[in-house]
Amino acid sequence: MSRSTERRHRAAVLGSPITHSLSPVLHRAAYAELGLGEWTYDRFEVGEAGLPAFLDGLDDGWAGLSLTMPLKRAVIPLLDSVSATAASVEAVNTVVLTDDGRRVGDNTDIPGIAAALRERGVERVGSAAVLGAGATASSALAALARICAGDVTAYVRSEERAAEMRQWGERLGVSVRTADWSRAAEALGAPLVIATTPAGATDALAEAVPDRPGTLFDVLYEPWPTPLAAAWAARGGAVLGGLDLLVHQAVLQVEQMTGCATAPLAAMRAAGEAALAARAARAAK
Repeated sequence: MSRSTERRHRAAVLGSPITHSLSPVLHRAAYAELGLGEWTYDRFEVGEAGLPAFLDGLDDGWAGLSLTMPLKRAVIPLLDSVSATAASVEAVNTVVLTDDGRRVGDNTDIPGIAAALRERGVERVGSAAVLGAGATASSALAALARICAGDVTAYVRSEERAAEMRQWGERLGVSVRTADWSRAAEALGAPLVIATTPAGATDALAEAVPDRPGTLFDVLYEPWPTPLAAAWAARGGAVLGGLDLLVHQAVLQVEQMTGCATAPLAAMRAAGEAALAARAARAAK
């Protein structure tokens, strides 16, 4: 380990709402596998208004933070520096607290998406489709800038959202076309489809999955599988879910916060799968 010290061994995920977060499960599994017995990882309900005070209250026992909504952009003015990756989408999901007292922001969602796809053998595609236009969609575009050789078509619900996606495309160097959500079924013919929409938004598309689908990356992990993901898999298509993204971005966070060269991907995934299975079992009772 090149970064961790005896005194820096605390980390946590912040956001609102936060009780659903699987990050503690993943990070704690990594600590156990790496033999970091003194390291702790917690969750805190923190909104935009409370973020400055929370950061100011951290002592030198803290190594880093994971951030979820609504803090990914609110944190940027509170940081000493931001990586080029995070700056490209104006979103920070990782803060590393350095030994010299600096707050350094990064975005591990973007390389996490690319790493998850690479794990499944998707390293280059001729074109792609994105369903939705929120914060995750911009990260998806940034990841596609690394692997997509052609156009990306974004299916959105308003012209305002369409304009935002085209602007993100220009900023990220991706050729983005937009189409109305009413035509979303057309997206399913793309070799790679990334669904970034809330639960239930793509359920109606399950009946439109083609006979020979390509790869679907549905960023939801609960409930799972989504009707779209289930229909996709039933027709023989490759499916990635939100847990794939969550694990791969968490691997990068663990490495940055602890200084360990390689985080235990398999152990973290197994812990996440077990936690989701336990939640599903409780919900079924």
